[in-house]
Amino acid sequence: MRARDIALVLLVVTIWGSNFVVIKLGLRGMPPLLFTSLRFLFAAFPLVFLRKRPAIPLGLLVAWGMAQFAVQFALLFVGIKLGMPAGLASLVIQLQAFFTIGLAWWMLHERVRIFQVVGALVALLGMAVVALHLDQPSTMYGLLMVLGAGLSWATANILTKRIGRVDPLGLAAWGSLVAVPPLAALSLLIEGPGTVVAALRGMDGWSWATVLFQSYPNTLFGFGVWSMLMRKHAAAELAPFTLLVPAVGMLCAAVVLGEPLPPWKIGAGLLVLAGLAINQIAVRLQLWQRRPLAAPAGGTPRSPAQEP
Repeated sequence: MRARDIALVLLVVTIWGSNFVVIKLGLRGMPPLLFTSLRFLFAAFPLVFLRKRPAIPLGLLVAWGMAQFAVQFALLFVGIKLGMPAGLASLVIQLQAFFTIGLAWWMLHERVRIFQVVGALVALLGMAVVALHLDQPSTMYGLLMVLGAGLSWATANILTKRIGRVDPLGLAAWGSLVAVPPLAALSLLIEGPGTVVAALRGMDGWSWATVLFQSYPNTLFGFGVWSMLMRKHAAAELAPFTLLVPAVGMLCAAVVLGEPLPPWKIGAGLLVLAGLAINQIAVRLQLWQRRPLAAPAGGTPRSPAQEP
């Protein structure tokens, strides 16, 4: 991977990791469902006028937009609002990797390797450490919300397999458009018109900055650059960089928000990261075994699995 691409992927990872702090800051002045609605409103407009709707069935686009954007981020924002620390939220949601493996096994009949099972168990041990140290009921509810967000993300990953190759910015813009109506309706229904109007009137420059950061650097730039890099490089080459997202998230939360980093939190983070790393090893082994070797003179290519 060239230095330029490494710099781009590190920039995206930094944006995604620091985004959890931005969410926490934005929720200080906005209710969560309104905040989520505004994020995808600006992510959709004006880009939907500049990018064609992806050439996929409308039902698939709606399902993907709901899972990837509406449900995932509604649960994430509500979970953080209920007291889930931003740093821990950036860690917990990474369990989507293991939810994806489980859904792929169940729905797509993909093979699950022993390394992936071991990685999941190690990561779940880290989650058990987190759960044991959340003594407030609201924070525990927040943890469940963030876990639900991870499951929604995993569902979107499965739907992405059915979408195939499309314009990533167009998909992000039209998926964002799909997310706006249900999020806005839920905000009016649950948070109430009075709360919504008061929050909009009370938004200052910092509040708008958090919304716009969510919409453009985080959603459109991050999604677009990551998709571009995925087309240029092997998934196994890029995927390990996502391990940096919770590390950046926990560090930013400690520096900006003053969230403490006691030994149990560091230990839980290391367990989850170890589980994710073990999962990446399994992916790399699978790709290595499928890679054909150069054919000997007069012979046919052999895979590493066929080597003596």
